[in-house]
Amino acid sequence: MSSVRDIKRQSVTWAETYHVPSFWMTDWLLYVLGQAPLFLITNDNYVLNHDEQARFDKGVVQIQAGTPLAYLTGTQAFWSLDFQVNEHTLIPRPDTEVLVEQVLAWMAANPTANAAPRLLDLGTGSGCIAISLAYELQQAQGNRWQVTAVDMSTGALAVAKQNAALNKVTNVTFAQGSWYDALDDTDARFEVIVSNPPYIDEADAHLAQLIAEPISALSAPNHGLADIEHIVAHAPQHLQTGGLLAIEHGYDQGVAVADLMRAWGFNDVHTVQDYGGRDRVTMGQYVTV
Repeated sequence: MSSVRDIKRQSVTWAETYHVPSFWMTDWLLYVLGQAPLFLITNDNYVLNHDEQARFDKGVVQIQAGTPLAYLTGTQAFWSLDFQVNEHTLIPRPDTEVLVEQVLAWMAANPTANAAPRLLDLGTGSGCIAISLAYELQQAQGNRWQVTAVDMSTGALAVAKQNAALNKVTNVTFAQGSWYDALDDTDARFEVIVSNPPYIDEADAHLAQLIAEPISALSAPNHGLADIEHIVAHAPQHLQTGGLLAIEHGYDQGVAVADLMRAWGFNDVHTVQDYGGRDRVTMGQYVTV
């Protein structure tokens, strides 16, 4: 049987061998043991019992086979909340928090006089963006803002609805369908539209390392820009004058996305970098001409 000290020592070598973060091994250990992170510091000599060792080893084998840690634990922290995830959803990434952060900052700098403003999240997946924004808006303004979250996948929407309930968010509704086609009111206008759409080039070799997550939520034709092009092109039909469009994209797509927005009538277009210093989110305001 392994001790906590043994597993901590193995984690670095294990991570290098299987090309995953070293904390996955220790986080999985904490999950198996039902312990907080402090346990790793104060209980080096703890030896796993037979059942704990068997469960830990089974999970390690699954991770080695390509299963992300979040799919084993069924949860992933994002923003200030916890989200359930499964094979129907992408695992929320820290870089996506940049999108939430920037949208909230824009809202604070551009308060709307509308008594019932609306926000649309296209391709919501686990609901991490829509629910995080809805949560913050609910905390600050009650249920004044109404958030609509759209996804093609019924499986993803089921998870997103669970996450809304888990985080006690009541100002978000969900709709199934392809992008704007999911909206009941085709003439609906929003103050803000956000999206983290598929943006990886279908020919990108890195997709082979992401086989556990739904490929349809990761890659898109036209060098990864097809869905972004659709979202930008149809956004003017669904934004209030002066409304915000904010899109997450690949590190090498900032210029292309900014050019698209300008071509479709957006002003004050700018790209924001993620925590690693890479282009990640492009934003623009729509002004009718």
